[in-house]
Amino acid sequence: MKPMFKRWSVALLLAASSTLSHALVFAVNEGVTYRVPNEEIRAKYAAIATDLSKILRQPVVIEPIGAYPALRQGLAEKAYDLALVHPAHLSIVAMKNSGYKLVAVTKGFQDYRANFLIKADSKLTSLAELKGSKLGAPDEDSITAWLIRASIRDALGDAKQVSYVYTRYQDAVPFFVENGLTLSGATAAGGVIKDWKAKGGKVLAQSKPVPIKHIIASPTMSAADIDAVRDYLLALDTTEDGKKKLAPTKWQGFAAYDQAALMAMGVWLGL
Repeated sequence: MKPMFKRWSVALLLAASSTLSHALVFAVNEGVTYRVPNEEIRAKYAAIATDLSKILRQPVVIEPIGAYPALRQGLAEKAYDLALVHPAHLSIVAMKNSGYKLVAVTKGFQDYRANFLIKADSKLTSLAELKGSKLGAPDEDSITAWLIRASIRDALGDAKQVSYVYTRYQDAVPFFVENGLTLSGATAAGGVIKDWKAKGGKVLAQSKPVPIKHIIASPTMSAADIDAVRDYLLALDTTEDGKKKLAPTKWQGFAAYDQAALMAMGVWLGL
């Protein structure tokens, strides 16, 4: 290899390495209910990442983070420049403790509530009557479980006044109630609640609503860049081109939300 060609090759490799090292990381967590291959997740957000790369004048790479402990650690270490976070409690903690800023919330998920299911013939009329009983609930570290415990605390003065039987998947919660394993079971999954009611089951109570699936930005991002990202996301569902980019994600679009109001919800959740 000629010396001149060698020098150019090294220069190109160094340039490529420098560009990659300065790529912005956009972490994506869509929840824990279903396991989706990482490459499929990256493909879903590829068009949005391309647009954000142009807006921020740096490459943006999608990094799927499925496990909550890994997501929690990454946010604590400020390892992500942007993050789509399904579990609201983790993004609230990241805003409270690590300086992350709320960019937007996902449309269609602004009023996420836990519903407390009881049998059709149940005589229960309030959450207070669950004292001393067993309650079916999804994963202990899910946002739904946090909603459940906060609601029980409000009703009984202490979330530990009931015994929780946790299951990984929300659609398993009705099984507990149907088979008398628990007096009630709580879920926020719309399809599960709809099916329960269709079979004659009742909803004893609902939790307060909390928006989930937040997009948050690292404190290292400038206010101008955060505003630019927010403007882009809020406008996605207003054009045909934007809707095409949203289609693979299955989201309707994104909406603005008051960070102070979200932090107040975090206080209610006990975070």
